[in-house]
Amino acid sequence: PGVVYTTFHHPDTQANVITTDFSDWATNCPEYKVTAVQVGASNGPSEWQRDYDEQAQQSRRIAKLEAAE
Repeated sequence: PGVVYTTFHHPDTQANVITTDFSDWATNCPEYKVTAVQVGASNGPSEWQRDYDEQAQQSRRIAKLEAAE
């Protein structure tokens, strides 16, 4: 047993995927502080990471405008 830390500020980490449906009874804030995880070796980006990268690149592109006649 140990501690795993990740940031929630960057969507490409997909930290919200590992959170549970539990929330605080008074505020209904999601329970982010205690979640069981399994850590394993990786040999490259996962499918969702590749999809996220592609979507992020598409959203940052600048569309070419056609000149008005």
